Amino acid sequence: MDVGSERYEVIKKALGNRCLTTIELEAVLESEGARCPDDLARTLNVMRRKGLIRGEVSTGRGGWIWWIEDDKEAEL
Repeated sequence: MDVGSERYEVIKKALGNRCLTTIELEAVLESEGARCPDDLARTLNVMRRKGLIRGEVSTGRGGWIWWIEDDKEAEL
C-alpha cells in the first residue's frame, strides 16, 4: 500500500467522519475489498507523518486511533 492519492482516498472514505483504531480500520477496508500489501499500521504512520491523516494513542480504545483532520470533533 503506497501513500498515493488513490490509497489516501480509500482510507479517507473508510474513516468517514469517525475515529477508528487500526484494527477497526483494517476491518472496514477488508469489508470493502481493499487489502494492504504491507503493514497497515506502518502505512498509516507514514500518512500521519506526511500530514495526510491524524493519529494518536488512545488508552481507552487500546491502540492508535486515526481520523481525517476536520472530522475528529464529529466523533468525539
